[in-house]
Amino acid sequence: MEQEQKTAPRQAATPATRHKARHFALQAIYQWAMTGDNAGDIESQFEEDQPLGNADREYMHSLIEGVISHYDELDHTYEPFLSRPIKDLDVVDKAILRLGTYELKYRKDVPYRVVINESIMLAKEFAEQDSHKFVNGVLDKVVHSMGIA
Repeated sequence: MEQEQKTAPRQAATPATRHKARHFALQAIYQWAMTGDNAGDIESQFEEDQPLGNADREYMHSLIEGVISHYDELDHTYEPFLSRPIKDLDVVDKAILRLGTYELKYRKDVPYRVVINESIMLAKEFAEQDSHKFVNGVLDKVVHSMGIA
């Protein structure tokens, strides 16, 4: 008689588990931008080396894959709202803008205010001192250009 494999029930996504997913996704996207390594390899490394805890891993995966798959399109979406050439952007700022723009365009299940707030929080945590103001301004303009707000 075959034994059924028991799998742990998937934990429901919460704001906290999604925030952790964005936190780790941002780090992976930054690493990809710096190294050009394969997204799957970067994600596997994070799974092994980082204390992911109760991060929403499925959401993290979708963010990493989505941003890396669409980075050029994402850059073109927010680029018109930059105050300087995209090539002059800090890599962290660019990663945050890509992540936020991806969620605005492709994750319609996430309210735009949540996306902007989470992007601001990530900028405060990882970027230069006033980057959160820059990120807020650019993503706000992206929201309005997409007719979301």
